[in-house]
Amino acid sequence: MATFGIDLGTTYSCVASIDDTGRPAIIKNAVGEDTTPSVVYFESDDNVVVGKDAKANAKLNPDLVVSLIKRQMGQTFEITAHGQTHSPESISALILRELARAAAENSGEQVKDVVITVPAYFGVAERDATRKAGAIAGLNVLSIVDEPVAAALHYDAVSGGGTRTLFVYDLGGGTFDTTVIKVSPEEIQVICTDGDHHLGGADWDDRLAEYLLEAFLAEHPGSEAADDEEFLQELAVGAEDIKKQLSSMQTRRFNARFAGDVSKIEVTRERFEELTSELLKRTFVITERTLATAREKGVTSFDEVLLVGGSSRMPAVTAGLEALGLKPRMHDPDLAVAKGAAQYALIESIKVQLPADGSPAPDAAVQDVANQLGVTTEKVRALAGKKVATVVPRAFGVKVVDIDDRGNEEFRIVHVLRANTPLPARTDAMRFGTAYDRQVAISVEIWEQSGSVESDVVADNQHIGDGQISGLPQLSKGSPIDISFEMETDGLLRVHAVELTTGKDLKIELEIKAGLSDDQVDEARSAVARYSVSA
Repeated sequence: MATFGIDLGTTYSCVASIDDTGRPAIIKNAVGEDTTPSVVYFESDDNVVVGKDAKANAKLNPDLVVSLIKRQMGQTFEITAHGQTHSPESISALILRELARAAAENSGEQVKDVVITVPAYFGVAERDATRKAGAIAGLNVLSIVDEPVAAALHYDAVSGGGTRTLFVYDLGGGTFDTTVIKVSPEEIQVICTDGDHHLGGADWDDRLAEYLLEAFLAEHPGSEAADDEEFLQELAVGAEDIKKQLSSMQTRRFNARFAGDVSKIEVTRERFEELTSELLKRTFVITERTLATAREKGVTSFDEVLLVGGSSRMPAVTAGLEALGLKPRMHDPDLAVAKGAAQYALIESIKVQLPADGSPAPDAAVQDVANQLGVTTEKVRALAGKKVATVVPRAFGVKVVDIDDRGNEEFRIVHVLRANTPLPARTDAMRFGTAYDRQVAISVEIWEQSGSVESDVVADNQHIGDGQISGLPQLSKGSPIDISFEMETDGLLRVHAVELTTGKDLKIELEIKAGLSDDQVDEARSAVARYSVSA
């Protein structure tokens, strides 16, 4: 059975699979295009439109159109349309359903086994939500893979192999990542990663749309254009088009019309770059931080600097990276992630058919897989042996309380498992102490870094799980507690806390507090299945 890679993007998504020649190929969507806008329009209580037509209704029917939902993944967030409540997982599932439906129609293959991509900087909750979105869509999610890892896999396949160190600058429609990756014939190894999943090309579009509106209102004071949804929709569409055109042209003109008023607004590349300079600087701050982390890990030079994500086409990106001493080049920016995901899906599909304990696969089993996939036995063994080694995307820790001599309490987060630790990760036990005299229970709260920079401020972190050691004798203040963290390559987090006086302990296999339960996933699957979905 064929396997598919899905780039589930913030603004655009696409699907790829391995073709008859053994190369990854994009599968066209329902309207014959490579990419599909990640936009959902709840047209009625039983019909949903996904893609270009949905995007065209974004301003006209704002209460019924959902876009940029990827930014809400892993959060407690609800949208109601036609009386039906939807989560980020169920909305993403509707996008996945349409992608799978169109891919099946155009490929002639059932779309069931898939690999879905996520930003490298996605945390545990976001990854879990993405996997559940796939399940709600009725897909068998073989794995979740980081977008820059997928891009590196595609690069490896088209570059002729060898061992190379890559810097990936991935500026998509709604998220931004920088990742250092070492690629060899045997392994794809992530050295470090950083990013911001609330920063992407959509923010550049918004700045330009605001400028167009201000220019129109300045020429036509008293106009009510700012309150007209159809006019604002035209500005949003125009802004995205102008942004793309200014990557190859110096000047573009936008004709804005409303209630008989007309403005011919000229936008130069220089003006566009001025409007968005703060956004670009944010990407370079993260870039410099990633370079510093890489240096700490012994990486000081790169064989390739890859630009991934459609928004990386902006000339200011290349100019800014060159100013930092990097020499970037385009790497199939819109489609590399989906193509790499298809290759990863092929690898995963081979692995599940061969011995899981790592022992050599019998020749007959290898030949059977080779026959199914239409590749050589040598390629099957090479793909089965390909490893992907990633890192902890963010820091994880526990909430502690500091109490001064006057009894004032101050809470902060102490990170036990640090970002960019290679996976699988095992920390040494970190020693803590009880906060109060005569304490008979210990609450252990697990928190994850939510901002771009590790911080001990509670507001800069997200509460993702907890547990309690109870039934303790009255302990004196400062009684020792050891806490250690483990994270598997699939992102599963385990926490072990031991109260040393009694030896009582607590083991937490993290359940994502903001995620859907299994019962809720089943309910969402049934609800999503009732919709008729079209492009």
